[in-house]
Amino acid sequence: MSATNVAEKLVQTLKEMGVRHVFGVPSGGWVDYMEAMRKVDGIDFILATHEGGASFMADVTARLTGVPGVCFGTFGPGATNLTTGVGGALLDRSPMIAFSDEMPTAMRGRVTQMGIDHQALFAPVTKKTTRLEADRVTEILHDAALVALDGRPGPVHVGLPVGMSAEPAGDGKPVSWAPSRPAKADKEALARMTALFKSSAKPVVAVGLGAVQAGVQAEVIALIEKFNVPVVLTPMAKGMVPETHPSYAGILFHALSDVVGQTHQQADLVVAIGYDPVEFNLEGWIPDVPVVNIDIVPVDLDTSKYTLGADVTGDIAASVDFLIEQGGSAKAWDLTDVAERKAEIFRRMSPQSDVFGPTAALDVLRDELPEDGIMTCDVGAHTHLIGQKWPTPKPGLQIMTNGWSAMGFGIPAAIAAKLARPNTEVCAVLGDGGFLMTVGELAVAVRENLKIVFVVLTDNDLALIRIKQQKKQNPIYGTPIRAKGNIGGDNLFGVPVKTAVSAEEFRAHLKDAFAGDGPVIVEALVSSHEYDSLVLHKDKP
Repeated sequence: MSATNVAEKLVQTLKEMGVRHVFGVPSGGWVDYMEAMRKVDGIDFILATHEGGASFMADVTARLTGVPGVCFGTFGPGATNLTTGVGGALLDRSPMIAFSDEMPTAMRGRVTQMGIDHQALFAPVTKKTTRLEADRVTEILHDAALVALDGRPGPVHVGLPVGMSAEPAGDGKPVSWAPSRPAKADKEALARMTALFKSSAKPVVAVGLGAVQAGVQAEVIALIEKFNVPVVLTPMAKGMVPETHPSYAGILFHALSDVVGQTHQQADLVVAIGYDPVEFNLEGWIPDVPVVNIDIVPVDLDTSKYTLGADVTGDIAASVDFLIEQGGSAKAWDLTDVAERKAEIFRRMSPQSDVFGPTAALDVLRDELPEDGIMTCDVGAHTHLIGQKWPTPKPGLQIMTNGWSAMGFGIPAAIAAKLARPNTEVCAVLGDGGFLMTVGELAVAVRENLKIVFVVLTDNDLALIRIKQQKKQNPIYGTPIRAKGNIGGDNLFGVPVKTAVSAEEFRAHLKDAFAGDGPVIVEALVSSHEYDSLVLHKDKP
Protein backbone atom coordinates (compact mmCIF):
# COMPACT_ATOMS: atom_id res chain seq x y z
CA MET A 1 0.00 0.00 0.00
CA SER A 2 1.22 3.53 -0.78
CA ALA A 3 0.75 6.82 1.03
CA THR A 4 -1.56 7.90 -1.79
CA ASN A 5 -5.22 7.88 -0.76
CA VAL A 6 -8.09 6.50 -2.84
CA ALA A 7 -9.23 9.90 -4.13
CA GLU A 8 -5.73 10.80 -5.28
CA LYS A 9 -5.17 7.39 -6.88
CA LEU A 10 -8.49 7.58 -8.73
CA VAL A 11 -7.77 11.04 -10.15
CA GLN A 12 -4.18 10.10 -11.04
CA THR A 13 -5.41 6.99 -12.86
CA LEU A 14 -8.07 8.89 -14.80
CA LYS A 15 -5.50 11.47 -15.90
CA GLU A 16 -3.10 8.76 -17.04
CA MET A 17 -5.94 7.28 -19.11
CA GLY A 18 -6.37 10.62 -20.92
CA VAL A 19 -9.41 11.95 -19.05
CA ARG A 20 -9.35 15.75 -19.01
CA HIS A 21 -12.82 16.62 -17.66
CA VAL A 22 -15.09 15.02 -15.06
CA PHE A 23 -18.68 16.27 -15.12
CA GLY A 24 -21.13 16.21 -12.25
CA VAL A 25 -22.88 17.76 -9.28
CA PRO A 26 -20.86 17.26 -6.08
CA SER A 27 -21.76 15.70 -2.76
CA GLY A 28 -20.02 15.58 0.60
CA GLY A 29 -18.59 12.22 -0.38
CA TRP A 30 -17.11 13.71 -3.55
CA VAL A 31 -15.14 16.49 -1.78
CA ASP A 32 -11.88 14.54 -1.51
CA TYR A 33 -12.04 13.65 -5.23
CA MET A 34 -12.57 17.32 -6.14
CA GLU A 35 -9.62 18.31 -3.96
CA ALA A 36 -7.46 15.75 -5.74
CA MET A 37 -8.51 17.18 -9.12
CA ARG A 38 -7.80 20.72 -7.91
CA LYS A 39 -4.23 19.73 -7.13
CA VAL A 40 -3.54 17.93 -10.40
CA ASP A 41 -2.89 19.82 -13.62
CA GLY A 42 -4.60 18.56 -16.75
CA ILE A 43 -7.83 17.21 -15.26
CA ASP A 44 -10.72 19.38 -14.10
CA PHE A 45 -14.08 18.96 -12.45
CA ILE A 46 -16.85 20.68 -14.43
CA LEU A 47 -19.85 21.58 -12.29
CA ALA A 48 -23.07 20.90 -14.20
CA THR A 49 -26.46 22.20 -13.14
CA HIS A 50 -28.07 18.76 -13.37
CA GLU A 51 -26.59 15.27 -13.33
CA GLY A 52 -28.41 14.41 -16.56
CA GLY A 53 -26.58 17.23 -18.29
CA ALA A 54 -23.31 16.01 -16.79
CA SER A 55 -23.78 12.52 -18.20
CA PHE A 56 -24.66 13.89 -21.65
CA MET A 57 -21.44 15.92 -21.50
CA ALA A 58 -19.45 12.81 -20.63
CA ASP A 59 -21.06 10.94 -23.55
CA VAL A 60 -20.09 13.55 -26.14
CA THR A 61 -16.61 14.02 -24.68
CA ALA A 62 -16.02 10.32 -25.29
CA ARG A 63 -17.25 10.53 -28.87
CA LEU A 64 -14.79 13.30 -29.69
CA THR A 65 -11.75 12.10 -27.75
CA GLY A 66 -11.99 8.31 -27.89
CA VAL A 67 -11.34 8.24 -24.13
CA PRO A 68 -14.16 7.17 -21.80
CA GLY A 69 -16.19 10.15 -20.65
CA VAL A 70 -16.50 10.49 -16.88
CA CYS A 71 -19.38 11.77 -14.75
CA PHE A 72 -20.57 11.68 -11.15
CA GLY A 73 -23.83 11.75 -9.20
CA THR A 74 -24.57 11.37 -5.52
CA PHE A 75 -26.96 9.06 -3.69
CA GLY A 76 -30.54 8.53 -4.77
CA PRO A 77 -31.76 11.47 -6.87
CA GLY A 78 -28.25 12.32 -8.04
CA ALA A 79 -27.81 8.78 -9.30
CA THR A 80 -31.26 8.56 -10.90
CA ASN A 81 -30.66 11.89 -12.64
CA LEU A 82 -27.31 10.59 -13.89
CA THR A 83 -28.94 7.52 -15.46
CA THR A 84 -30.56 9.63 -18.18
CA GLY A 85 -27.25 10.26 -19.91
CA VAL A 86 -25.81 6.90 -18.85
CA GLY A 87 -28.64 5.24 -20.76
CA GLY A 88 -27.76 7.53 -23.65
CA ALA A 89 -24.18 6.27 -23.60
CA LEU A 90 -25.48 2.68 -23.63
CA LEU A 91 -27.74 3.08 -26.67
CA ASP A 92 -25.69 5.72 -28.48
CA ARG A 93 -22.63 3.49 -27.97
CA SER A 94 -20.34 5.91 -26.11
CA PRO A 95 -17.65 4.67 -23.69
CA MET A 96 -18.27 6.11 -20.23
CA ILE A 97 -17.33 5.64 -16.59
CA ALA A 98 -20.18 6.83 -14.38
CA PHE A 99 -19.33 7.25 -10.70
CA SER A 100 -21.86 7.51 -7.92
CA ASP A 101 -21.75 7.68 -4.16
CA GLU A 102 -22.61 4.40 -2.46
CA MET A 103 -23.43 3.54 1.12
CA PRO A 104 -20.60 2.11 3.19
CA THR A 105 -20.77 -1.62 3.89
CA ALA A 106 -22.54 -1.30 7.23
CA MET A 107 -25.41 0.73 5.73
CA ARG A 108 -26.12 -1.32 2.60
CA GLY A 109 -29.58 -2.77 2.81
CA ARG A 110 -30.52 -0.54 5.75
CA VAL A 111 -33.33 2.00 5.65
CA THR A 112 -31.61 5.37 5.37
CA GLN A 113 -32.00 8.76 3.71
CA MET A 114 -31.47 8.70 -0.07
CA GLY A 115 -30.67 5.01 0.15
CA ILE A 116 -31.35 2.80 -2.86
CA ASP A 117 -29.37 -0.04 -4.44
CA HIS A 118 -27.19 1.74 -7.01
CA GLN A 119 -25.86 -1.55 -8.37
CA ALA A 120 -29.42 -2.58 -9.23
CA LEU A 121 -30.26 0.90 -10.52
CA PHE A 122 -27.40 1.05 -13.02
CA ALA A 123 -27.44 -2.59 -14.13
CA PRO A 124 -30.03 -2.15 -16.95
CA VAL A 125 -28.35 0.96 -18.40
CA THR A 126 -24.70 -0.10 -18.34
CA LYS A 127 -22.43 -2.80 -19.73
CA LYS A 128 -21.21 -3.47 -16.20
CA THR A 129 -21.69 -2.12 -12.69
CA THR A 130 -19.15 -2.58 -9.92
CA ARG A 131 -17.84 -0.97 -6.75
CA LEU A 132 -14.46 0.59 -5.95
CA GLU A 133 -12.16 -1.18 -3.52
CA ALA A 134 -9.34 0.71 -1.80
CA ASP A 135 -6.61 -1.82 -2.59
CA ARG A 136 -7.64 -2.26 -6.28
CA VAL A 137 -8.27 1.29 -7.54
CA THR A 138 -6.17 1.18 -10.72
CA GLU A 139 -7.27 -2.37 -11.55
CA ILE A 140 -10.97 -1.54 -11.22
CA LEU A 141 -10.72 1.67 -13.25
CA HIS A 142 -8.68 0.04 -16.03
CA ASP A 143 -11.17 -2.82 -16.18
CA ALA A 144 -14.03 -0.31 -16.35
CA ALA A 145 -12.35 1.49 -19.25
CA LEU A 146 -11.70 -1.77 -21.07
CA VAL A 147 -15.33 -2.87 -20.75
CA ALA A 148 -16.51 0.59 -21.81
CA LEU A 149 -14.34 0.58 -24.95
CA ASP A 150 -14.46 -3.06 -25.98
CA GLY A 151 -16.90 -4.28 -28.63
CA ARG A 152 -19.84 -1.92 -28.94
CA PRO A 153 -18.82 0.90 -26.59
CA GLY A 154 -20.95 1.83 -23.61
CA PRO A 155 -21.01 2.90 -19.96
CA VAL A 156 -19.70 1.24 -16.83
CA HIS A 157 -20.88 2.27 -13.37
CA VAL A 158 -18.43 2.36 -10.47
CA GLY A 159 -19.87 2.95 -7.01
CA LEU A 160 -17.72 4.94 -4.58
CA PRO A 161 -18.43 3.86 -0.98
CA VAL A 162 -18.57 7.01 1.14
CA GLY A 163 -15.66 7.23 3.56
CA MET A 164 -13.25 5.27 1.35
CA SER A 165 -11.79 8.33 -0.40
CA ALA A 166 -9.29 9.07 2.39
CA GLU A 167 -8.12 5.46 2.85
CA PRO A 168 -4.67 4.36 1.61
CA ALA A 169 -4.92 3.18 -2.01
CA GLY A 170 -3.48 0.23 -3.87
CA ASP A 171 -3.27 -0.58 -7.58
CA GLY A 172 -4.35 -4.22 -7.56
CA LYS A 173 -3.29 -6.49 -10.39
CA PRO A 174 -2.26 -5.03 -13.78
CA VAL A 175 -5.08 -4.73 -16.33
CA SER A 176 -4.62 -3.33 -19.83
CA TRP A 177 -7.51 -1.03 -20.69
CA ALA A 178 -6.73 -0.98 -24.43
CA PRO A 179 -9.29 -3.14 -26.26
CA SER A 180 -7.97 -5.75 -28.68
CA ARG A 181 -8.77 -5.55 -32.38
CA PRO A 182 -11.53 -7.97 -33.39
CA ALA A 183 -10.42 -11.19 -35.02
CA LYS A 184 -10.98 -11.63 -38.73
CA ALA A 185 -14.29 -13.11 -39.79
CA ASP A 186 -14.80 -16.79 -40.44
CA LYS A 187 -13.63 -17.89 -43.90
CA GLU A 188 -16.94 -19.61 -44.68
CA ALA A 189 -18.87 -16.44 -43.85
CA LEU A 190 -16.55 -14.41 -46.07
CA ALA A 191 -17.06 -16.92 -48.89
CA ARG A 192 -20.88 -16.77 -48.56
CA MET A 193 -20.73 -12.96 -48.56
CA THR A 194 -18.59 -12.91 -51.69
CA ALA A 195 -20.78 -15.40 -53.57
CA LEU A 196 -23.95 -13.45 -52.78
CA PHE A 197 -22.36 -10.16 -53.76
CA LYS A 198 -20.99 -11.52 -57.04
CA SER A 199 -24.38 -12.95 -58.02
CA SER A 200 -26.35 -9.80 -57.17
CA ALA A 201 -27.17 -7.25 -59.86
CA LYS A 202 -28.22 -4.35 -57.64
CA PRO A 203 -26.87 -4.57 -54.09
CA VAL A 204 -27.28 -1.61 -51.75
CA VAL A 205 -24.80 -0.76 -48.99
CA ALA A 206 -26.13 0.39 -45.62
CA VAL A 207 -23.66 2.06 -43.25
CA GLY A 208 -24.29 2.41 -39.54
CA LEU A 209 -22.79 3.74 -36.34
CA GLY A 210 -20.51 0.73 -35.95
CA ALA A 211 -18.73 1.66 -39.16
CA VAL A 212 -18.01 5.13 -37.77
CA GLN A 213 -16.51 3.61 -34.63
CA ALA A 214 -14.48 1.14 -36.70
CA GLY A 215 -13.00 4.01 -38.74
CA VAL A 216 -13.76 2.41 -42.10
CA GLN A 217 -14.77 5.49 -44.11
CA ALA A 218 -12.04 4.92 -46.71
CA GLU A 219 -12.99 1.25 -47.10
CA VAL A 220 -16.69 2.05 -47.53
CA ILE A 221 -15.99 4.66 -50.20
CA ALA A 222 -13.62 2.31 -52.00
CA LEU A 223 -16.32 -0.39 -52.03
CA ILE A 224 -19.14 1.75 -53.40
CA GLU A 225 -16.88 3.35 -55.99
CA LYS A 226 -15.41 0.09 -57.28
CA PHE A 227 -18.81 -1.57 -57.70
CA ASN A 228 -20.90 1.47 -58.62
CA VAL A 229 -23.49 0.88 -55.87
CA PRO A 230 -25.67 3.28 -53.87
CA VAL A 231 -25.22 3.73 -50.14
CA VAL A 232 -27.69 4.68 -47.40
CA LEU A 233 -26.66 5.80 -43.91
CA THR A 234 -28.24 5.75 -40.50
CA PRO A 235 -28.47 9.22 -38.92
CA MET A 236 -25.51 8.75 -36.55
CA ALA A 237 -23.35 7.62 -39.47
CA LYS A 238 -23.67 11.02 -41.15
CA GLY A 239 -20.42 12.09 -42.75
CA MET A 240 -19.23 8.59 -43.62
CA VAL A 241 -20.10 9.32 -47.26
CA PRO A 242 -20.43 12.98 -48.29
CA GLU A 243 -23.80 14.10 -49.64
CA THR A 244 -22.02 15.13 -52.85
CA HIS A 245 -20.81 11.60 -53.60
CA PRO A 246 -22.49 10.00 -56.67
CA SER A 247 -23.39 6.88 -54.66
CA TYR A 248 -24.98 8.77 -51.77
CA ALA A 249 -28.71 7.93 -51.66
CA GLY A 250 -29.75 9.45 -48.35
CA ILE A 251 -30.39 8.88 -44.67
CA LEU A 252 -32.71 6.18 -43.37
CA PHE A 253 -35.54 6.95 -40.94
CA HIS A 254 -35.41 10.74 -41.20
CA ALA A 255 -37.18 13.30 -43.42
CA LEU A 256 -38.46 12.12 -46.82
CA SER A 257 -37.24 8.62 -46.11
CA ASP A 258 -39.85 7.36 -48.58
CA VAL A 259 -37.85 8.98 -51.38
CA VAL A 260 -34.68 7.32 -50.07
CA GLY A 261 -36.69 4.12 -50.14
CA GLN A 262 -37.22 4.40 -53.88
CA THR A 263 -33.55 3.47 -54.16
CA HIS A 264 -33.10 0.75 -51.57
CA GLN A 265 -36.36 -0.98 -52.47
CA GLN A 266 -34.85 -1.82 -55.87
CA ALA A 267 -32.01 -3.77 -54.29
CA ASP A 268 -31.61 -7.53 -54.62
CA LEU A 269 -29.09 -7.67 -51.73
CA VAL A 270 -28.45 -5.54 -48.63
CA VAL A 271 -24.84 -5.24 -47.45
CA ALA A 272 -24.97 -3.81 -43.93
CA ILE A 273 -21.63 -2.44 -42.68
CA GLY A 274 -21.43 -1.68 -38.97
CA TYR A 275 -25.21 -1.47 -39.00
CA ASP A 276 -26.50 -1.00 -35.46
CA PRO A 277 -30.26 -1.60 -35.19
CA VAL A 278 -30.37 0.59 -32.10
CA GLU A 279 -31.03 3.45 -34.55
CA PHE A 280 -33.46 1.69 -36.87
CA ASN A 281 -34.25 -2.01 -37.10
CA LEU A 282 -33.37 -3.59 -40.42
CA GLU A 283 -36.92 -4.89 -40.77
CA GLY A 284 -38.16 -1.29 -40.81
CA TRP A 285 -36.71 -0.62 -44.24
CA ILE A 286 -35.08 -3.57 -46.03
CA PRO A 287 -36.82 -5.18 -49.02
CA ASP A 288 -37.44 -8.92 -49.01
CA VAL A 289 -33.90 -9.80 -50.11
CA PRO A 290 -30.92 -11.48 -48.43
CA VAL A 291 -28.88 -9.51 -45.90
CA VAL A 292 -25.11 -9.63 -45.56
CA ASN A 293 -24.10 -8.31 -42.15
CA ILE A 294 -20.51 -7.06 -41.72
CA ASP A 295 -20.04 -6.15 -38.07
CA ILE A 296 -18.24 -7.03 -34.86
CA VAL A 297 -21.40 -8.64 -33.42
CA PRO A 298 -23.94 -11.01 -34.99
CA VAL A 299 -26.90 -9.50 -36.79
CA ASP A 300 -30.19 -8.73 -35.02
CA LEU A 301 -32.72 -9.79 -37.66
CA ASP A 302 -36.08 -11.54 -37.65
CA THR A 303 -35.01 -14.56 -39.70
CA SER A 304 -38.54 -15.97 -39.67
CA LYS A 305 -39.43 -13.23 -42.16
CA TYR A 306 -36.12 -12.18 -43.70
CA THR A 307 -33.17 -14.07 -45.14
CA LEU A 308 -29.76 -13.83 -43.51
CA GLY A 309 -27.39 -14.46 -46.38
CA ALA A 310 -24.14 -14.16 -44.41
CA ASP A 311 -23.27 -13.02 -40.91
CA VAL A 312 -19.70 -11.80 -41.30
CA THR A 313 -18.73 -11.21 -37.69
CA GLY A 314 -15.24 -9.87 -37.01
CA ASP A 315 -12.88 -7.10 -38.03
CA ILE A 316 -15.01 -4.79 -40.19
CA ALA A 317 -12.16 -3.24 -42.16
CA ALA A 318 -10.70 -6.63 -43.04
CA SER A 319 -14.09 -7.95 -44.18
CA VAL A 320 -14.80 -4.92 -46.38
CA ASP A 321 -11.30 -5.14 -47.87
CA PHE A 322 -11.93 -8.81 -48.66
CA LEU A 323 -15.16 -7.92 -50.45
CA ILE A 324 -13.42 -5.18 -52.43
CA GLU A 325 -10.77 -7.65 -53.59
CA GLN A 326 -13.06 -10.62 -54.28
CA GLY A 327 -16.41 -9.03 -55.16
CA GLY A 328 -16.23 -9.23 -58.93
CA SER A 329 -17.25 -6.49 -61.33
CA ALA A 330 -19.33 -3.31 -61.27
CA LYS A 331 -23.08 -3.62 -60.73
CA ALA A 332 -26.10 -2.64 -62.82
CA TRP A 333 -27.22 0.47 -60.95
CA ASP A 334 -27.90 3.68 -62.83
CA LEU A 335 -26.54 6.25 -60.40
CA THR A 336 -28.12 9.01 -62.47
CA ASP A 337 -31.48 7.91 -61.07
CA VAL A 338 -30.03 7.95 -57.56
CA ALA A 339 -28.77 11.49 -58.12
CA GLU A 340 -32.18 12.63 -59.36
CA ARG A 341 -33.89 11.28 -56.24
CA LYS A 342 -31.26 12.91 -54.04
CA ALA A 343 -31.82 16.20 -55.83
CA GLU A 344 -35.56 15.87 -55.25
CA ILE A 345 -34.96 15.37 -51.52
CA PHE A 346 -32.83 18.49 -51.22
CA ARG A 347 -35.22 20.50 -53.39
CA ARG A 348 -38.19 19.58 -51.20
CA MET A 349 -36.22 20.45 -48.07
CA SER A 350 -35.36 23.91 -49.38
CA PRO A 351 -37.45 26.92 -48.32
CA GLN A 352 -40.68 26.82 -50.33
CA SER A 353 -42.22 30.20 -49.49
CA ASP A 354 -41.58 33.60 -48.01
CA VAL A 355 -42.44 32.25 -44.56
CA PHE A 356 -39.37 31.92 -42.31
CA GLY A 357 -39.22 28.24 -41.45
CA PRO A 358 -36.74 25.67 -40.13
CA THR A 359 -35.40 24.79 -43.60
CA ALA A 360 -34.38 28.41 -44.23
CA ALA A 361 -32.84 28.66 -40.75
CA LEU A 362 -30.75 25.53 -41.34
CA ASP A 363 -29.60 26.79 -44.75
CA VAL A 364 -28.42 30.06 -43.24
CA LEU A 365 -26.71 28.32 -40.33
CA ARG A 366 -24.86 25.98 -42.70
CA ASP A 367 -23.61 29.04 -44.60
CA GLU A 368 -22.32 30.71 -41.44
CA LEU A 369 -20.83 27.72 -39.60
CA PRO A 370 -17.37 26.85 -40.96
CA GLU A 371 -17.21 23.54 -42.82
CA ASP A 372 -15.14 22.00 -40.04
CA GLY A 373 -17.42 23.37 -37.30
CA ILE A 374 -19.36 21.06 -35.00
CA MET A 375 -23.14 21.20 -34.80
CA THR A 376 -24.96 19.35 -32.03
CA CYS A 377 -28.72 18.99 -32.14
CA ASP A 378 -31.50 18.15 -29.78
CA VAL A 379 -34.39 15.73 -30.38
CA GLY A 380 -37.52 16.85 -32.20
CA ALA A 381 -38.92 17.45 -35.65
CA HIS A 382 -35.87 19.52 -36.56
CA THR A 383 -33.68 16.45 -35.93
CA HIS A 384 -35.39 14.68 -38.84
CA LEU A 385 -34.57 17.61 -41.11
CA ILE A 386 -30.97 17.77 -39.91
CA GLY A 387 -30.50 14.05 -40.42
CA GLN A 388 -31.48 14.29 -44.07
CA LYS A 389 -30.61 17.86 -44.94
CA TRP A 390 -27.48 18.99 -43.08
CA PRO A 391 -24.32 18.61 -45.25
CA THR A 392 -21.75 16.80 -43.12
CA PRO A 393 -18.23 16.56 -44.59
CA LYS A 394 -16.99 13.87 -42.21
CA PRO A 395 -18.08 11.96 -39.09
CA GLY A 396 -18.07 13.84 -35.80
CA LEU A 397 -19.11 17.21 -37.20
CA GLN A 398 -22.81 16.61 -36.62
CA ILE A 399 -23.62 15.13 -33.20
CA MET A 400 -27.04 13.76 -32.29
CA THR A 401 -28.62 11.08 -30.14
CA ASN A 402 -30.57 8.56 -32.20
CA GLY A 403 -30.24 5.40 -30.12
CA TRP A 404 -31.41 6.87 -26.81
CA SER A 405 -33.07 9.94 -28.39
CA ALA A 406 -33.37 12.05 -25.25
CA MET A 407 -34.70 15.58 -25.47
CA GLY A 408 -32.37 17.96 -23.64
CA PHE A 409 -29.25 16.52 -25.26
CA GLY A 410 -28.30 19.47 -27.47
CA ILE A 411 -27.05 22.07 -24.94
CA PRO A 412 -24.81 19.79 -22.84
CA ALA A 413 -23.56 18.13 -26.04
CA ALA A 414 -22.38 21.49 -27.37
CA ILE A 415 -20.69 22.35 -24.07
CA ALA A 416 -18.79 19.08 -24.14
CA ALA A 417 -17.84 19.57 -27.79
CA LYS A 418 -16.38 23.00 -27.08
CA LEU A 419 -14.43 21.75 -24.08
CA ALA A 420 -13.05 18.87 -26.14
CA ARG A 421 -12.31 21.02 -29.21
CA PRO A 422 -11.72 24.55 -27.88
CA ASN A 423 -10.39 25.87 -31.21
CA THR A 424 -13.37 24.62 -33.24
CA GLU A 425 -16.54 26.62 -33.86
CA VAL A 426 -19.46 24.92 -32.12
CA CYS A 427 -23.19 25.49 -32.35
CA ALA A 428 -26.28 23.69 -31.09
CA VAL A 429 -29.69 23.49 -32.78
CA LEU A 430 -32.64 23.03 -30.49
CA GLY A 431 -36.39 23.14 -30.54
CA ASP A 432 -37.91 25.22 -27.79
CA GLY A 433 -39.19 22.06 -26.08
CA GLY A 434 -35.77 20.44 -25.76
CA PHE A 435 -34.18 23.79 -24.96
CA LEU A 436 -36.34 24.15 -21.85
CA MET A 437 -35.25 20.75 -20.54
CA THR A 438 -31.57 21.63 -20.00
CA VAL A 439 -31.53 25.41 -20.30
CA GLY A 440 -29.85 25.64 -16.90
CA GLU A 441 -26.65 24.22 -18.40
CA LEU A 442 -26.17 27.61 -20.06
CA ALA A 443 -24.71 28.63 -16.72
CA VAL A 444 -21.85 26.20 -17.40
CA ALA A 445 -21.14 27.84 -20.76
CA VAL A 446 -20.97 31.23 -19.03
CA ARG A 447 -18.78 30.03 -16.15
CA GLU A 448 -16.35 28.29 -18.50
CA ASN A 449 -16.50 31.20 -21.00
CA LEU A 450 -17.31 28.88 -23.90
CA LYS A 451 -17.93 30.45 -27.29
CA ILE A 452 -21.00 28.50 -28.44
CA VAL A 453 -23.89 29.64 -30.60
CA PHE A 454 -27.14 28.15 -29.33
CA VAL A 455 -29.77 28.24 -32.09
CA VAL A 456 -33.32 27.85 -30.79
CA LEU A 457 -36.04 27.14 -33.36
CA THR A 458 -39.02 28.53 -31.49
CA ASP A 459 -42.37 27.35 -32.82
CA ASN A 460 -44.22 26.82 -29.51
CA ASP A 461 -45.07 23.31 -30.64
CA LEU A 462 -44.03 19.71 -29.97
CA ALA A 463 -44.34 19.25 -33.70
CA LEU A 464 -43.67 15.51 -34.05
CA ILE A 465 -46.39 14.63 -31.54
CA ARG A 466 -48.78 17.24 -32.95
CA ILE A 467 -48.35 15.74 -36.44
CA LYS A 468 -49.04 12.26 -35.09
CA GLN A 469 -52.18 13.56 -33.37
CA GLN A 470 -53.37 15.02 -36.65
CA LYS A 471 -52.64 11.81 -38.56
CA LYS A 472 -55.00 10.07 -36.14
CA GLN A 473 -57.49 12.94 -36.63
CA ASN A 474 -57.24 13.74 -32.92
CA PRO A 475 -57.58 17.28 -31.56
CA ILE A 476 -54.34 19.08 -30.79
CA TYR A 477 -53.94 18.64 -27.06
CA GLY A 478 -50.95 18.77 -24.73
CA THR A 479 -48.44 19.73 -27.42
CA PRO A 480 -48.44 23.57 -27.51
CA ILE A 481 -45.48 24.76 -25.42
CA ARG A 482 -47.03 28.18 -24.89
CA ALA A 483 -49.83 30.11 -26.54
CA LYS A 484 -47.46 32.49 -28.32
CA GLY A 485 -44.28 34.46 -27.90
CA ASN A 486 -40.65 33.50 -27.51
CA ILE A 487 -38.31 32.16 -24.86
CA GLY A 488 -38.42 35.52 -23.10
CA GLY A 489 -35.95 38.24 -22.22
CA ASP A 490 -32.74 39.46 -23.80
CA ASN A 491 -30.51 37.39 -21.49
CA LEU A 492 -30.74 33.91 -19.96
CA PHE A 493 -28.28 32.86 -17.22
CA GLY A 494 -25.86 35.48 -18.51
CA VAL A 495 -26.18 34.45 -22.17
CA PRO A 496 -27.42 37.22 -24.48
CA VAL A 497 -30.48 36.38 -26.60
CA LYS A 498 -30.92 37.67 -30.15
CA THR A 499 -34.30 37.00 -31.79
CA ALA A 500 -34.90 36.79 -35.55
CA VAL A 501 -38.15 36.75 -37.50
CA SER A 502 -36.61 36.54 -40.98
CA ALA A 503 -33.75 34.78 -42.71
CA GLU A 504 -31.94 38.08 -43.18
CA GLU A 505 -32.20 39.00 -39.50
CA PHE A 506 -31.17 35.48 -38.51
CA ARG A 507 -28.07 35.67 -40.71
CA ALA A 508 -27.05 39.00 -39.22
CA HIS A 509 -27.41 37.70 -35.67
CA LEU A 510 -25.42 34.56 -36.51
CA LYS A 511 -22.58 36.59 -38.02
CA ASP A 512 -22.37 38.66 -34.84
CA ALA A 513 -22.58 35.56 -32.64
CA PHE A 514 -19.79 33.70 -34.45
CA ALA A 515 -17.66 36.83 -34.38
CA GLY A 516 -18.10 37.14 -30.61
CA ASP A 517 -16.07 35.65 -27.79
CA GLY A 518 -18.69 33.99 -25.58
CA PRO A 519 -21.97 32.06 -25.61
CA VAL A 520 -24.91 33.57 -27.50
CA ILE A 521 -28.50 32.41 -28.08
CA VAL A 522 -29.90 33.14 -31.52
CA GLU A 523 -33.62 32.47 -31.48
CA ALA A 524 -35.45 31.93 -34.77
CA LEU A 525 -39.21 32.39 -34.60
CA VAL A 526 -40.40 29.83 -37.16
CA SER A 527 -43.57 28.03 -38.17
CA SER A 528 -43.66 24.32 -37.35
CA HIS A 529 -46.02 23.52 -40.23
CA GLU A 530 -43.13 23.20 -42.66
CA TYR A 531 -42.39 19.87 -40.97
CA ASP A 532 -45.78 18.42 -41.80
CA SER A 533 -44.96 17.39 -45.37
CA LEU A 534 -41.36 16.36 -44.67
CA VAL A 535 -41.22 14.08 -41.63
CA LEU A 536 -42.67 10.74 -40.53
CA HIS A 537 -42.69 9.12 -43.96
CA LYS A 538 -42.44 5.33 -44.22
CA ASP A 539 -39.12 3.96 -45.44
CA LYS A 540 -40.83 1.26 -47.50
CA PRO A 541 -44.36 0.70 -48.83
